[in-house]
Amino acid sequence: MSSNNVELNAQDLDKEAGSGSRELTGIYLTLTRILAIAISLYAIWSNALSNSQEFYRNTLFLVGILCLGFILFPFSKKHATRRFNFWDYLFIALTLISYGYFYFFYYDLHVVRKSVPNLTDYVMAAIGIAVLFEGARRTTGYFIPGLATLAIIYAIFGQYFLGIFGHAGFSVERLLYRLFMTSEGIFGITLSTASTAIVVFILFGAFLSVSGATLLFNDLAMAVAGRRRGGPAQVAVISSALTGSLSGSAVANVATTGTFTIPLMKSIGLTPRFAGAVEATASTGGMIMPPIMGAAAFIMAGFLGISYGTIVMAAVIPALLYYGALVIAIDFEARKQGLKGISKENIPRVKTILKQRGLLLLPLIIVIGTLLTGRTPIYAGFLGILSIIAASWLSLDTSVRMTPKKIAIALDEAARGSIQVTLACAAIGVIICVVTMTGIGATLAFNIVAMTGGELWLILVVVMVVCIVLSMGLPSTALYIVVAVTASPILIQAGVNPLAAHFFVFWFGALSNITPPVALASYTAASIARSDPMQTSWTAVRLALPGFVIPFMLVYNPGMLLQGDGITAFSIIHMVVSALVGIYALSAASTRFWRMRTTWLETLVLVAAALLLIKPGLYTDIGGLCLIGVAWLLHLARVKRQPVTGHVDA
Repeated sequence: MSSNNVELNAQDLDKEAGSGSRELTGIYLTLTRILAIAISLYAIWSNALSNSQEFYRNTLFLVGILCLGFILFPFSKKHATRRFNFWDYLFIALTLISYGYFYFFYYDLHVVRKSVPNLTDYVMAAIGIAVLFEGARRTTGYFIPGLATLAIIYAIFGQYFLGIFGHAGFSVERLLYRLFMTSEGIFGITLSTASTAIVVFILFGAFLSVSGATLLFNDLAMAVAGRRRGGPAQVAVISSALTGSLSGSAVANVATTGTFTIPLMKSIGLTPRFAGAVEATASTGGMIMPPIMGAAAFIMAGFLGISYGTIVMAAVIPALLYYGALVIAIDFEARKQGLKGISKENIPRVKTILKQRGLLLLPLIIVIGTLLTGRTPIYAGFLGILSIIAASWLSLDTSVRMTPKKIAIALDEAARGSIQVTLACAAIGVIICVVTMTGIGATLAFNIVAMTGGELWLILVVVMVVCIVLSMGLPSTALYIVVAVTASPILIQAGVNPLAAHFFVFWFGALSNITPPVALASYTAASIARSDPMQTSWTAVRLALPGFVIPFMLVYNPGMLLQGDGITAFSIIHMVVSALVGIYALSAASTRFWRMRTTWLETLVLVAAALLLIKPGLYTDIGGLCLIGVAWLLHLARVKRQPVTGHVDA
């Protein structure tokens, strides 16, 4: 992978939301790269070599990210020039003044003055919050800072809200203290996670990307699935799963793998709309694919107070089911359109690929193995980075070697890729703090459960819609935090297993990337495929329909997350087989094709069978299997009367 490609990937990350990153040249570009590399080096030093206090580490890291954000992201499209302007200099100066003040006077405030703020403290805190909101607005859009601003208004003027939303209200001084001068707000668990585990794994992903692992994933996917029916679409699924498991960003994943897979899919006869939909759906799955899961795994572990390894292991079965459903749906579509795979002479050989660059898979194995032994994510991430450098120099392909120039590119890319997630985590700390202070989360959860009469299926549907709406247009980590704070308490109040509740809300937050009207992954894929964005989005939803069912399975059967008592190898196999059968039925129904085009009656019977298989149990499983049998007999009778003619129009 060339340095030009690497820089493009970093820009793609920057453009996931907000006004778009500024293209710099000359001295501005040089200084920006120096700052980005310095931020990454500080992240390595503070997490691997330093024993600095959490507040000081978070503050310095946030200051660097804010300054980099103000440099790369302009004030508005009108100011999207290659040179800085007044607003950029102003906000950089305010960042250094406000956060620098607390960095140097933190000890004085909490030790000398025994946590009694003065007027200067309050003024600096207000400036610091405003600066953070502006940084978040530039990089992630208006939603997160807007929601945080509403949270502040709600905290101050709670006495003017009616009904269950009313509360006594908090003074401005008390709110500023909690938000900016304690570890309950901006400098809380979300920012701490961003400055530790998340940035370490962003560094790991950047090093792996620069070394050429993305190309390795594409070649392996081509070798494994290229000759299958609709092979290029299967290649898109496998390569996007592998790449997305590291990047965790649906949009960046589309931009990285889609430029290769979408033209390949179109070359065998798949329509541009379907090719874009396959890539968008496959790339979105990267957010729920271990080990990184869009960095949500680290935040989830902190929220639930369980180990990161537990989160990763819990995600394995659901993620494999999601991609298994995609493979099945694509196979149905390829059969429906009468498509074939790629010719043998155009397929790379697995043996040749592994011989040349196979050692680049070793860092992934080392990271996952280290996590499974109980080591911390930070330890595993740094071990992975070191193993990438070692593997690149031991590889027979000299182009993958991590030279000093490539290491610098990786450090630069990692800092750029950390901007959105860090600022989103810091800004959402405001929302978390307000929810905790006012108790609105628990109040809403109690009342929604009461309003729905405690009917779990109805609560799940309501929460699903809420999660998709709240997550639209948000980057991966930000969308998880938003839905985790607002929606997961509703499910937990309804008696859902806490881990299953968090997976449910995160899953539907991730699916917002392909769900109209704001489907960023679908729109990005459509632009590459040159297809209609809205049609591509709806095709992606149809393809991913089984993926909309899997979260319900997790709630009704937490055993799929390896949660609960009595989990055995037999029970896991039974759950997976039952789920796959249900997914197969739903895929056939959504494609409306089996051996030939299905009738509406057959489609409805298959949907009913899939719904029965959502809830585990002997009777529901038997009922689902019987319905699939009925649908198959009806279908087979038609097949015998009317032989399949080959191509069937979609």
